[in-house]
Amino acid sequence: MDLKIDGEPEKSSPLELLLKAIERGDLPPGTRLRETDLASQLGISRTPVREALYRLHAMGLADHGSQRGLVVAQISYDQTRQLFAVREGLEGMATRLAAQHASGHEIDVMKQMVKNDIGVTDAARLSETNKQLHRYIANASHNQYMIDALNNLRIHLSLLPASTYALPQRIKSAQQEHEEIVAAIAKGDGDAAEAAARRHVANGYRIRLEMMRV
Repeated sequence: MDLKIDGEPEKSSPLELLLKAIERGDLPPGTRLRETDLASQLGISRTPVREALYRLHAMGLADHGSQRGLVVAQISYDQTRQLFAVREGLEGMATRLAAQHASGHEIDVMKQMVKNDIGVTDAARLSETNKQLHRYIANASHNQYMIDALNNLRIHLSLLPASTYALPQRIKSAQQEHEEIVAAIAKGDGDAAEAAARRHVANGYRIRLEMMRV
């Protein structure tokens, strides 16, 4: 287990470092969270690590394992349904707000991000650029409450196994959906932007369910 903490901001709390590790996949679902090991890697005492693990458990990101101690949580079918129901609403609203408030520079960046993905077939790269685009759109909403809510949601989504981009057919459809979303934002059309974002999330959920049934 490597938390890759080199270069992390010195003021990052143990909780923040663990959240980043979970989101990056350094601590995948089922990973045993040992206080001693984590404290050693973070270079701190066990007490703040214990407090961070308590917070992870309270947030639903850690569960009690079959043995003593906590493990990174695994997402059930029903939890996946709940997550995507919330995600569709939040992503839709964030995209509507981006259509209303995004600057010309922000729109140009979004267009370039979408353009950069054209022809790319590497699932890992596309998964990462997809996260970056959605994060950028949320930031372009210029609503801190929305940004915070989506950041929290994405950490939970990172507990899902693999990526929908592992399915070749999803690569082309997601690219088209991203183009529709950004085009609507560029036009300042909040209705179209929200509808496109909701379709994008709903289609991603459908693909996710197909993967879970395998």
